[in-house]
Amino acid sequence: MYYYSNSRMHNVRRLLVSSRCVLDASLFARTRQLSTSRSPLAASGDHPIELEYLQFDPSTSEKDSNIGPIIVLHGLLGSKQNNRSVCRRFAKELDTTVYALDLRNHGDSPHARSHDYKALALDVEHFIDTKIKKPSVILGHSMGAKTAMAVALRRPDIVESMIAVDNAPIDAALGSDIPKYVQALRSIDKMGLKSVKDAFEVLGKYEKSIDIRNFLLTNAKFKSDGTLGFRVALDNLARALTHIAEFPFNSQDDRFVGPTLFIRGTRSTYVPDEAIPTIGRFFPRFVLKDIDAGHWVISEKPAEFINFVEDFLRTPQD
Repeated sequence: MYYYSNSRMHNVRRLLVSSRCVLDASLFARTRQLSTSRSPLAASGDHPIELEYLQFDPSTSEKDSNIGPIIVLHGLLGSKQNNRSVCRRFAKELDTTVYALDLRNHGDSPHARSHDYKALALDVEHFIDTKIKKPSVILGHSMGAKTAMAVALRRPDIVESMIAVDNAPIDAALGSDIPKYVQALRSIDKMGLKSVKDAFEVLGKYEKSIDIRNFLLTNAKFKSDGTLGFRVALDNLARALTHIAEFPFNSQDDRFVGPTLFIRGTRSTYVPDEAIPTIGRFFPRFVLKDIDAGHWVISEKPAEFINFVEDFLRTPQD
């Protein structure tokens, strides 16, 4: 069972675009009706942001699990909606509460000009301190993985264990597709389009993959004037791309000695073999698991991903 955060209790808006770009009419109408609200209020980068979230509770009322709450962090241009089936599975099989967060500048969470890993980590730390109030498992993919690492290094007292999916604690240029996607969405935002189908067609000039176009368009919403816009703070993210590629920590000063799992896609370039010694300096108790997948490991190979995570969390840690 899962719940929405109390601060923005409303129906989830989903845009479903099929391989033929056919929208469910009722969902489309509901999205138009609900998405004309104002954008989340801007927030200062010097203070934590109250993040929006989904909560997935275990199926039993008596929780015997020795696994702490799990926090799931999405990647760039993602949201708390991305991994709901995985979150449900973890809550049920691991008998613990799972929280999927919208990071700042994404989904329903507030926007802020500052978007680097210290700011992202501060928000997650505040969520744990004020909402969960106990050490938690932090699991993140891509940008969310580096955010999870940052929290573990900054606040090991609130991290039971850390799981990083297809990213490494290194400075590394983003894949060329990422700036392209941000620019594509910024262009669409200014076009005054009236339908998601039109946006889908425009995205085809930038990206041939139907799955990726569908993923990008989960951020779509209608503005008050009826034209298509996006929930993500595109201008803030465009300015922050350099920061998103960085990792602003020093392994001589910053270490997390708790249990750590790294999962990488072997057809992705985000965790090269050359980065493994660096991982060990930051996270000396790390385990590395490979999956035959690209960067989108969770959606490409969900069963393997789930098995690795559940085995890791069920294994007693010395």
